[in-house]
Amino acid sequence: MSSAVSERRRHRRRPIALLHDAGIVAARWLARQEAAVLVAILGVLLALFGFIKITEELLEGDMGHFDEWLLRGLRLPDQPHTPIGPAWLLEAARDLTALGGRTLLLALVLFALGYLALERKYGGMWLVAIAAAGGGFLSTAMKELFGRGRPDVVPHLVAVASPSFPSGHSMLAAIIYLTLGALLARFAARRRTKIYLLTAALALSFLVGSSRVYLGVHYPTDVLAGWCAGLVWALICWLVARYLQYRGTVENPGRR
Repeated sequence: MSSAVSERRRHRRRPIALLHDAGIVAARWLARQEAAVLVAILGVLLALFGFIKITEELLEGDMGHFDEWLLRGLRLPDQPHTPIGPAWLLEAARDLTALGGRTLLLALVLFALGYLALERKYGGMWLVAIAAAGGGFLSTAMKELFGRGRPDVVPHLVAVASPSFPSGHSMLAAIIYLTLGALLARFAARRRTKIYLLTAALALSFLVGSSRVYLGVHYPTDVLAGWCAGLVWALICWLVARYLQYRGTVENPGRR
């Protein structure tokens, strides 16, 4: 009887022991990481706070004046169909907004997955796939959850169909470009090259999001929320990748 009781107790304590061991490993990992990991954790917290704050203001109806003011300010006073700036700027905005479209982003992800598969970096391949697929799912789910209509303040300069909040182009551009930028940075030997790649990823995300407001298809708060949500997801995926590399579960892309 006593042996049976001991066996049951051992089984009950096994999940607790596993959680305890995982916590110890995670604590050791954090202690050994450089400042980049701490900055990433801080970035997650700040971006998450920003998203929550924007959402609260949106639900309380406090952001409408700012959204309308900026959208109207990007159009000529007596010609709401015409955006400010030279004619080439409108074409550039349409080209830039395509960089955040699902078709192009899917193609980039598939090319990255193919490369990682050829290099036999299967762990990294699955992480990129999960980051991209998870980001797409979160974007769609949040759009349906909030159900915010598209701006009707100014005419749309490109066709749109889905709900407005958060901006899917902004969110997915942040996720994909930052994930791929971080992946490429792992191969770079020089620090300035790493900084350049991550800065380029941030710049692309900024340009895509800004183009959505310029074209009148998103409120500015849609784009800000999309950037925040995309940054949170991208940084979480990066932190998970670093932790799994530390555990040896996922290959370090910078090593052969």
